[in-house]
Amino acid sequence: MATSESARGVQGLTRAELLALPVAVDLDTANRALSIGRSTGYALAKRGQYPCRVLRLGNAYRVVTAELHQLLGVNPAEVTERSELCA
Repeated sequence: MATSESARGVQGLTRAELLALPVAVDLDTANRALSIGRSTGYALAKRGQYPCRVLRLGNAYRVVTAELHQLLGVNPAEVTERSELCA
């Protein structure tokens, strides 16, 4: 019997990992950030129901990191401001 995604416990990304992401990420990385299983994430993207905009580039799906940050309530500008204050 195959183990379901929820039983495997899909691990999300930490705040530091989210802030270190490049401008666009593959769908697997976005799925991890949102704690969505791989099969579910790809099914949502295929149906146009992914929680943020997905770009289809050839055979690959990409998610703009800024939209992922916005969806998760992560503001990279706050981190930059705090870093400048501590310096």
